[in-house]
Amino acid sequence: MNVLLHILFWAAAFGTVTSSIYCLMVVAAAVRFGLRRRREERDALTSTFLPSVSVLKPMHGTEEGLETNLETFFQQDYPDFELLFCARHETDPGLQLARKVGERYPDVLAKFVTSGEPPPEFHNAKVYSLAKLDSIAQHDLYITSDADVRVAPDYLRKMVQNLRDARVGLASCVYLGTVHKGREARLSSNLDAVGKSVEMTSGVLVADMLEGTKFALGATMAVRRQSFAEAGGFADLGQFYADDFVLGNRLSARGTGVLLASHVIRLLVEDMPFGLSFRNQLRWMQSTRRSRPWGHLGTGLTFAAPFAILGLLWGLPSGHPFIGLAWFAAMIVNRWIQAGAVLGVMGDTQWFYSTLIYPLRDLLGSILWVASYGGDRFYYRGRTYRMREGGRVEDPALRR
Repeated sequence: MNVLLHILFWAAAFGTVTSSIYCLMVVAAAVRFGLRRRREERDALTSTFLPSVSVLKPMHGTEEGLETNLETFFQQDYPDFELLFCARHETDPGLQLARKVGERYPDVLAKFVTSGEPPPEFHNAKVYSLAKLDSIAQHDLYITSDADVRVAPDYLRKMVQNLRDARVGLASCVYLGTVHKGREARLSSNLDAVGKSVEMTSGVLVADMLEGTKFALGATMAVRRQSFAEAGGFADLGQFYADDFVLGNRLSARGTGVLLASHVIRLLVEDMPFGLSFRNQLRWMQSTRRSRPWGHLGTGLTFAAPFAILGLLWGLPSGHPFIGLAWFAAMIVNRWIQAGAVLGVMGDTQWFYSTLIYPLRDLLGSILWVASYGGDRFYYRGRTYRMREGGRVEDPALRR
């Protein structure tokens, strides 16, 4: 029993130190980001750099809040831009909805095209749609955006500022996870949303502070047309699940500038049962494990909730219940500080509730992290794939 208690104590102590150091790093990175965001947003208001841009939006099906998401792109306060939508088939409900929204804004130049089904070896259908949109885009500066992104009217104006320097080939931004139904949604969906807001952003801000940005976040990117070719082309990028990470990583390795934009968007999260939500989040964890194996391994030491539980489990049977409870409470406060710092600089109006539930999300994140080492297969849009080294996707059915 004493041996077990010693193991619990030292495991909890080690995790407490690492997660506390990480929390301090997140706070410092958040303050740095907040100061930069304030400065760059002020500069964007007076900037005369307003080049023509093509907005590329791959589509596939519909989801909660999609109509509102699409409408925010037609409402952009920007002098010259085109909206380009692409789905696999003309009957795609998302593409049809985009056409419907476009009819309300006849003054906005919008095009709606189809790509057909991607070839079997082209596993990432989103990249296949981007390749189609690239072939019809009028301009050389792109803003790419997923269907679940919701933006403010100054979104294009602020994102394009990141390309003022000709040495910069790509800029992407962090996002606030937002459930369309708000607090009426399932707890699982709200935990997913706050994970996207805090857990994801924390890692991104710390990485940017320590070594600069060597990756991209694909929810939305300001990117030059030539950058896709420099990174290997659409056909090669289409072999990866995390094509955004690969794109940014390859550009950075070539010496092309890759930036973290200071602008913040909203990423809509569907309200779904816990099992389905868990599976979707696990897929991203598996992708990160393959794309950044050592970084992902180290992520296990950034969580605090598991070590809070270990501290409590040590304190109760060891005769130190109050120390155990204080240990547990300190780790909960640790996560509240992290969440509050990140959500505050991102301007989240629902920061209090999200901060309150974040320790539970931290525990869920640690479980997902452990589960990500459990296998290499994942289910996505009706098919089962295998995640290979480097994040490359393989369809086992093609090997038979």
